[in-house]
Amino acid sequence: MGLKDALTGAFLFGGLALGASTFSPARPPAIPLAVKAPYLNTWLDAGSDGGNGGYLAGQWPVFWQQQVTAWTGLIQVDGATYQWMGAVPNTQNVDQTEFSYTSTRSNFVMNVGGKVEMNITFLSPVTPNDLKRQSLTFSYLDVGVHSLDGAEHDVQLYADVSGEWASGDLGAVIEWDYGTSDGVAYHTFHRQSQTEISETRELPNWGDFYWSTGNTDGLTFQSGSDVDVRGAFKNKGVLANTKDTNFRAVNSNWPVFGFAKNLGSISSNSVNTLFTIGLTQDNAIQLLGEGSGLTTYPSLWKSYFSSDLDAVTWFYNDYSTAAGLATSLDNQVASDSIAAAGQDYLTITSLSVRQTFGALQFTGTDSDPVVFLKEISSNSDIQTVDVIFPAIPLILYTNPKLLDYLLKPLFLNQENGHYPNTNAIHDLGTFPLAKGYPDGTDEPQPLEECGNMIIMVLAYAQRTKDTDYLNQHYEILTKWAGYLIDESLIPADQISTDDFAGSLANQTNLAIKGIIGLRAMADISNLTGHADDATNYLNTANSYIKQWQELGINSAANPPHTTLSYGDGASHGLLYNLYANSLLGFGYDFVPQSVYDMQSSFYPTVALKYCVPLDTRHTYSKTDWQLWAAAIASEETRNDFISRIANWINVTPTNRAFTDLYDCASGDYPGITFTARPVVGGHFALLALP
Repeated sequence: MGLKDALTGAFLFGGLALGASTFSPARPPAIPLAVKAPYLNTWLDAGSDGGNGGYLAGQWPVFWQQQVTAWTGLIQVDGATYQWMGAVPNTQNVDQTEFSYTSTRSNFVMNVGGKVEMNITFLSPVTPNDLKRQSLTFSYLDVGVHSLDGAEHDVQLYADVSGEWASGDLGAVIEWDYGTSDGVAYHTFHRQSQTEISETRELPNWGDFYWSTGNTDGLTFQSGSDVDVRGAFKNKGVLANTKDTNFRAVNSNWPVFGFAKNLGSISSNSVNTLFTIGLTQDNAIQLLGEGSGLTTYPSLWKSYFSSDLDAVTWFYNDYSTAAGLATSLDNQVASDSIAAAGQDYLTITSLSVRQTFGALQFTGTDSDPVVFLKEISSNSDIQTVDVIFPAIPLILYTNPKLLDYLLKPLFLNQENGHYPNTNAIHDLGTFPLAKGYPDGTDEPQPLEECGNMIIMVLAYAQRTKDTDYLNQHYEILTKWAGYLIDESLIPADQISTDDFAGSLANQTNLAIKGIIGLRAMADISNLTGHADDATNYLNTANSYIKQWQELGINSAANPPHTTLSYGDGASHGLLYNLYANSLLGFGYDFVPQSVYDMQSSFYPTVALKYCVPLDTRHTYSKTDWQLWAAAIASEETRNDFISRIANWINVTPTNRAFTDLYDCASGDYPGITFTARPVVGGHFALLALP
C-alpha cells in the first residue's frame, strides 16, 4: 500500500474495514506510547515500512529496538467485543477516526460500532524542573468512553500487558503478583533471576514492572496465559480475580496481566479509566568516578519515596497534577514554536520532547542528582559527549541545570584520573555500566569532544550564572583548550560526530567548532579572573577564525560556500557548528555576518526533496544538524529547512521512532538506522538562542 493511501485510505485489520483517520499535526513514523526512560520506551510503528500507518488497533506496540511489548485493549459494547489496541487474532478492531500528538501526549479517537466513542490518551510526563516527578519511570494511559449515538450502552473495558515488557530474553523465567494499596490495584512482574546493571537486548535484567489501575467497584483482574485471560474477557466481559501461580518463561504460554472494568450504562457523559505502566529499580548505574572502583548510583526516585508501592500509588494519584503540568509544557512548546517559525516547526519540536527525555536516567540523590544518557540505537554508549551536545538546545530551553547533571559523570571520571589522554573523552562505556576507558581506547574524536565540552560548559554557566562551576573545572578545561590550540585550525585526519561518514583531514566544520571552543575559553577565563589566559585564548581564536575563512571558503564558487575540507572547492557540507557562535552570544563580532549570509544563500541550492544533505559524500542528512543550521539562517532558508523536515515526518516510509538520519532523496533509511535517539533535542535550536 502506498504512503498516500496510508494517510487517506481505509485499512483492513482483523476482518473490519477501517475508515481513514486524520493525523494532526502529522502522521509520525512511530508514535510514542510509553516513552519516559531508556527502559520504558514503547512505540507504535506507523510508517509504511512494516508499520500500520498510525492505527493503534491491529499491531503490537514495540520497544524501541522492535521487540514486542504486548499491550492489549479490548472493549465490549452491548455484548460485542472490539479491539482498540494490540493484535489479538480474530478480534474486530475499532474504527480509528483521529490521532494527534503534543509534546507529552499521543491521543487517539475511536468509533466503536457507531455506538460509543473512545478517547485514548498516552501521557508520558516531562517535568524538567520537577525532579521528583521526572525521576519516576512511569507513564499514564487514560481511556474515556461516551455514547456516540445518544443512546445508552452497556460497556466493559479491558487492558493488559504481557511479560515481554520485563525481559529481553523471552526464555527467561518471570514471576508476578497482584495486590492493592492506597486505592490502587496493581500487577507486578519481573525476571525471577536478576542481575543488576546489565541488559539483554537493551532491556534490563533487573527491576520490577507495575501495571496499575484504580481499585474501584466493577474492577476484576486475572493473570495467566494470553489466550486464557483475553478469552475470559471476550467470553464473559469479566475476569476471574485469580492469580496464575505457574511462574514460567515469557514465551511459555505467554503470561499476561489483565484488568477488566465494568463501566455499566454509558451515556453522553464520558467515563474515564486510568492505567499506569512503569518500572522501579533501586540501583540504576555504575560509574568509575571518585575512588578506584565503581560507584553504584541509586535511582533518583528513591530519594523521594520509601518503597516501590509508595511511588506506584503516588504516581497514580498524581494524575490530575501531572496532566496539568504536561498541558503547561505542551502549551509552552506550542506557543514558542509557532511564534518562532510556524506550525511546521511545532510538528518537529513537539515530536522531539519525549524522545529526548526518554533517553535519560535520573540517578543520585535529591541533593546531588546525576543524569545519565543512553545513546539509544546507534551503539548504546553511555554519556556520549557528541550525543549530549546536539541535545542541549532542549535542555537549555527547559532547564539548563540539567546540563550540569549530565556533564557531572564525565568530569568525575576524567578529573579523578581515570582517562589518560589530553583530550576530552568520547563516552563512558556501554549503558548502564559507565566504566570509562582507563586505557584511553574510547572512540577517537579528540577535537570534536574538546570543543563540545568547553562550549557546553560556557552555555551552562551563561544561563545559570554559575561561575563557581567554571572555577571548579577550570584546570581540565585549560587542558582541553590547549589541545584546541594545537589541533583546531588544521584538523588532522579523524572522525567527527558524524563518524558514520568516515574520517577526513582538514574538516572545515570541525575546525570552526574548535575555534569557537577557544573563543568560549576566553570568556570562561574572564569569568574566573584569569585575565592573561583570556587574552591568549581570545587572540588565538581571532587569529584562527581569520585564517579559517581563507582555508575553508570557496569564494570563487557560484554561489560561494564553505567546503567540506580545506582545498576541496567542489565539496560542501552543513556548517552546523557555526550555531555555537550564536548560542554563546558571540555573534558577528567573532564570525562575520558574511559567513552566515553566504551559507544561508547556499543551502537551498543543494537541497533535495526531503532535506539538505549533510555533505557532498552522501545524499543523507541529519535533522538535528539541519535545524542547527536553520536556526541561524535567513527566515526564508530557515523555513525551507523546516518545511522539508516536517513534510518528511508526514510521508516517510520509515517506521521507527523519529530517526535523525535519513536519505534526502528517498526519505528512507540510508542503510544506517538511528532511531529514538536523544539528539532530536537539537530541534529546539531556534528556541535555545539567547
